[in-house]
Amino acid sequence: MELRHIPIDELRPAAINMRHGKRPPDIDDILPSIRARGILQPLLVRPVETEANAYEIVAGRRRYFSAKAVKEEQGEVEPLPCAVMEPGDDAAALEASLIENIARLDPDEMSQYECFARLTREGKSVADIAATFGLTELMVKRRLALGTLIAPIREAYRAEKIDAASIRHLTLASQAKQKEWWKLWKTDRSACPTGHRLKQWLFGGQSIATGAALFPLDTYEGEVVADLFGEEGYFADPDLFWRKQGEAIAAKADALREAGWSEVIVMEPGVRFPAWDYEKVSKKKGGKVYVEVSGRGEVGFHEGYLSRAEARRKARQEGASDDAAEVRAARPEVTKSMRNYIELHRHAAVRAELLDHPGIALRLMLAHAIAGSALWQVTPEPQKAASDAIAKSLAANVAECAFRGWQANIRALLGLPEERENLTAPHGDDAATVALFARLLMLNDEEIMNVLVTVMGETLQVGSAAVEALAVVLKRDMGPVWEPDETFFELLRDRGTINAMLADIAGKSVADQNVAEKASVQKQIIRDCLAGANGRAKVGTWLPRWMHVPARSYREDGAFPPAEAWDRVAGYFGKT
Repeated sequence: MELRHIPIDELRPAAINMRHGKRPPDIDDILPSIRARGILQPLLVRPVETEANAYEIVAGRRRYFSAKAVKEEQGEVEPLPCAVMEPGDDAAALEASLIENIARLDPDEMSQYECFARLTREGKSVADIAATFGLTELMVKRRLALGTLIAPIREAYRAEKIDAASIRHLTLASQAKQKEWWKLWKTDRSACPTGHRLKQWLFGGQSIATGAALFPLDTYEGEVVADLFGEEGYFADPDLFWRKQGEAIAAKADALREAGWSEVIVMEPGVRFPAWDYEKVSKKKGGKVYVEVSGRGEVGFHEGYLSRAEARRKARQEGASDDAAEVRAARPEVTKSMRNYIELHRHAAVRAELLDHPGIALRLMLAHAIAGSALWQVTPEPQKAASDAIAKSLAANVAECAFRGWQANIRALLGLPEERENLTAPHGDDAATVALFARLLMLNDEEIMNVLVTVMGETLQVGSAAVEALAVVLKRDMGPVWEPDETFFELLRDRGTINAMLADIAGKSVADQNVAEKASVQKQIIRDCLAGANGRAKVGTWLPRWMHVPARSYREDGAFPPAEAWDRVAGYFGKT
C-alpha cells in the first residue's frame, strides 16, 4: 500500500462501491467538516488497469463526493489523500487498518501538531510519523507547518476563532508579518485581511506561484516562500519575478518569430485573449500568436489566430481556402441517418450527466446567453430614447453610469474589446459560444455571478413587469440615483397632474391657490420648492409618485403603464 495525494479528476467510485447506483450519497453530516478542514482519513483506491492516471475508490465514497461538492462551491479542491492498493492487498483489512490508525490521532489540528512535534524531537522522521498514523507525508508536513505560527495565533486557531484558509496563508508569513497581522486582528477586525485577501496582503497585492515561471527557478535570485498546503511556492519579490518573466516571454516571442509566425503579439497583463472573436489560421496562411499574461503571472501562447474581420478579408483576397475545399471534397464517414443517431445519443448522455454539475451548467448557460446558438437568441435592451434630451438625461443618471462602469470591468474580465458596448451579442456561431464557455470555466464562482448580473441587467426589458417586480423585491430607492431635471419638467404637460405634484411638495393649500395657473407657473413653483428659491422653503428629497416603488399614478382615470404592470403581478408577491 502506498500513501499519496491524488487530484480529484483522476478518481472515480468503483463499481463495487456504488451502493446507491448513480445517486450521490448523503454528505450533509460530513460536508461542513471537510469544507473547513479538508479530508483527514485517506481514501482507499486502486489503479484502473486499462487507463493511466486513473483510480477507483474502494472505500471513501462519501469523502469523495464531499470533496466534489467543495470543488463545485469554490472552483477547485486540493488533491485528496489516498491509500493506493497493490495487487493482492485485502481491501477490508486495509480499510480497518486505516480507521484504526486514524482513531489514534487527536482530531484537533493543533493537538496533532503538538503530537508530531514531540515525535520529531524524539527522533522520528516525517515518514515514520506518516506510517504510524496512516497519513501521507504531506499531511504530516502540513501539521508541522503550524509550528511556524506565533503562539497567540495558534491558540486562537485551536479555539476556532480563525478560519483554516487564513491559517494556511499565515504559515507562509514571517514572524514579524504574523505579529503585524495579529495586532490588526485584535484591534481592528474589519480591516484585518482574511482568506484570499490575506495572501494578497502578505505578498504586497500579488501572490505569484512558482509554477507560473517560464524561466528556470535556479536563475531567480530572490526568496521563494514554500507553501505546504498548496504543494508549491510563491515568489516573495513580485517585481523581480516580473522582470525575469518579461525576459523569458521576450525570448519565447523571438523564438516563435524565428519559427515562421507572421507576428507575435504580447497582450497587457490581465487582459484575456477573446478566442471567440478570433478564427484559427495556420502559420502558412498568416496566423499570428497571441501571448496572454494573467495578473498571477501565468502565460498562455495562443498560436494560429486572426481576428474574424482580418480572416474574412484574407479569405476574400485569396478565394475559398484550401482547407474548406478539402472538407467539401472529403467523403462522409457516416450517412445522415447514422450521424443523426450518433448525435442524438451523445446529446442524451451529455445532458443527463450535466444534471450533476450545476456550476458547469450555469457557465454554459451564460455562454449561450452572451454568444447565442441556433436555439438561443437573447438580445440586449436597446434603451431607445424618444429624443436627444431623454438620451442625455439617461446618460447623466447616476445608476446608469454605475452600470456602465461595472459593465466595462466585466468586459475586461472576459477579454472583450472596449468598443463592444454590451456583453450580450448573439451571433449563433457554435465555435464562438464554446470558446466563451471555455473562458467562463476559468472564472471562480464570484466572477461568474458578476458576469451573470451584468447579462441580466443588459437584457432586462424596459417597461416590463419584471422591472417593476425587481424594484419591489430589491427595495430600490430611486432617491439616491434620480432627481427631477430639466428634461423631466419639459416633458411634464398635464396640468392636473402637475397640480397634484405641487400638492405633494408644497401642500394642498398652495396647490389649491394655484390650481388655475398655467402649467409653466406651477412647474416653476415646484422648482422653487426643490431649490429653496423665491421665498419658498427648500424641500429635501422629493420623488413624484411615478418614481415611487411600487410606482403609483396621479389620476384614477389615467393610464400609467409602470403602475399597471405592477398591478398585474403584485399578487405573485403577496401584494394587493
